[in-house]
Amino acid sequence: MLTTNGILLTIFMLLVLYPFIYVVSCSFSSGSALVRGEVWLLPKNLSLEGYQLVFSYTPIWTGYRNSLFYTVAITALNIVMTIMAAYPLSRKDLVGRRGVMVFFMIPMLFSGGLVPSYMLVNNLNLLNTPWALILPGAMSVFNVIVTRTYFQSSIPDELLEAAKIDGCSDIRFLVSIVAPLSGAIIAVVALWVAVGSWNSYFSALIYINDRKLYPLQIILRELLIATSNIDFTSTNIDPKQLERSQYLSLLLRYGTIIIGSLPLMIMYPFVQKYFVKGVMIGSIKG
Repeated sequence: MLTTNGILLTIFMLLVLYPFIYVVSCSFSSGSALVRGEVWLLPKNLSLEGYQLVFSYTPIWTGYRNSLFYTVAITALNIVMTIMAAYPLSRKDLVGRRGVMVFFMIPMLFSGGLVPSYMLVNNLNLLNTPWALILPGAMSVFNVIVTRTYFQSSIPDELLEAAKIDGCSDIRFLVSIVAPLSGAIIAVVALWVAVGSWNSYFSALIYINDRKLYPLQIILRELLIATSNIDFTSTNIDPKQLERSQYLSLLLRYGTIIIGSLPLMIMYPFVQKYFVKGVMIGSIKG
């Protein structure tokens, strides 16, 4: 049984890992090797031309800076709001907590839609400002539910009673005792929010018109659209120029994929142990 599980898990790992290895190999291969389809697993004719092309595009750096700012701001605000909502709801002495949870869960089932959301952002004078991306992501009800479950299952009531005997207030108990003991769930929420914020582009596409405020994903989207619009079937283009345009398009495509994924790949190993622990506790217990 263990051998069978090991074989199945290995096959599954290879199926998941191969596309990533393929993209990395393509990003470090020469354009001519990509056009001829020579890249299968390892890079062919090592080249950094794709990354040189991407980083020579000045808006990439602006997009990176904006995405880092949006991701950090949204993640920090989401964690604070999630804890402030989840901790009171985890307390058994909170009057009406079931009604509050029902109120919180209604937006999970019914949404106003894109047009009302746009009208709200517009009426608040948030269009074309960073707040149009930060405030709508200030809290996730799903994260509140998971965090509340973690508090209920991991923070014993006796700890609160002992703290109250020593004269500890609720806010002091939350800041000095609950928060330090909740590193696992905080890391999980931070990872979820950060991944969603970093990869998000639709909100910026709707609410932001100023190119100086564009996140990285919008810049990468523009690059991919620009390269995909090249007409490789035209007979009026010199064959050498056509081939160069084709492999430059492929180099840009794979280079932008790696660049867009790099920050999350760097962050994930540092929170992986907390991620596993927090998900298991938040989903099984309570």
